[in-house]
Amino acid sequence: MGAEIHRLRDKVCESEKITINLGYVDLGHIDLLVREGFYSNRTDLIRTAIRNQLTHHAEAVKQTIVRQTLEIGLRHYSREDLEGVKAAGEMLSIKVVGLAIVADDVSPELACATIEAITVLGALQASKAVKTALADRIR
Repeated sequence: MGAEIHRLRDKVCESEKITINLGYVDLGHIDLLVREGFYSNRTDLIRTAIRNQLTHHAEAVKQTIVRQTLEIGLRHYSREDLEGVKAAGEMLSIKVVGLAIVADDVSPELACATIEAITVLGALQASKAVKTALADRIR
């Protein structure tokens, strides 16, 4: 299959927004560190804390990725890719850590005929119709 895997970099266009709830005391500590110049803003502290935890657990993450045969980064599935899978009489089990994209021109019928399961730790971008058609296969 001719699809490519790309390493993701920290760019605003390649990020996902999350929401967290913090206690007032924790939030006050964050604001104090920002005010004292340790971090430029709340987001800077939170991103740094997350990256530190990811670095701390990097070996465990690496072992899990190998054990579960996950692809890392950006994985794009084009209509041509899926038509090739269908022509070969095969089914895909998509496992991605990062961003999985099913092209906009992929029909729900083609997706159902070629995608057996989808596991994405990160984000899945696909048309609403494809996501609806594959809802029972997305984990």
